[in-house]
This record gives sequence, C-alpha cells and structure tokens, in this order.
Amino acid sequence: MQQLQDLAAPLGRILLALMFVLAGLNKISGYSGVQGYMDSMGVPGALLPAVIALEILGGVLLMLGWHTRLNAFLLAGFTIVATAIFHSNLGDQTQMLFFMKNLAITGGLLLVVALGAGPYSIDKRQRG
Repeated sequence: MQQLQDLAAPLGRILLALMFVLAGLNKISGYSGVQGYMDSMGVPGALLPAVIALEILGGVLLMLGWHTRLNAFLLAGFTIVATAIFHSNLGDQTQMLFFMKNLAITGGLLLVVALGAGPYSIDKRQRG
C-alpha cells in the first residue's frame, strides 16, 4: 500500500498541475482574447500577466513538489476566485459542469495542502 501512496502523490501533483501550466501557456498564445474576456467579466485585463505567472510557475512548482503546500493553497484560492467570477451561471449546464470540475480540482489541491508533496519531491529531499 505504501508503494501505491508513494507513486500516487507525484502522479496526482502532476495531473493537477498540468491543467494550470497548459492554461497559462494557452493564455499567452491567446493573450488579447483572454484579456478582452476578463475585461468583459469585470476583471481588469491588466491582471493577466499575474494570472499567467501564477498558473505556469505555481503549476511547475507543484509538479516538482517545491513549497508544495503553499503552491497548492495559492492555486486552490485562485481556482475558487476564478470559479466564482467566470463560472457562476449555474443555470447554464456547461457552466455548472465547469463549476463542479473546479470545485473538484480545489478539493484535490486542498488534499495536497493537508498531506504534502509525498516522497518524490523537492520538499522531501530538502528535509532529508
């Protein structure tokens, strides 16, 4: 059972983080469209560089398991805020699906906050 847990921790971190890294990279390639969408939803498009940095940097650090609990906490908070702003039309079935998906992702990130990075991580190597 311990081997399964040891492998599940980094795999779970990578799968959670992959969404953020890819989303950040996609925001770069579609920068003006994303910025316009943010503005249309009442979020200043000037925040887009910070969003991209959080998604890419936070995602990569989560994958590597460096300051894992802090990164997972920040990504969970970001996900909840983004969900409340961009997916709050629960009468729309697609938005409801995105809302629920983001809640599940937040739950996974909070498990990482609670349990840490696991044995295959920079955090573990630094603690010895």
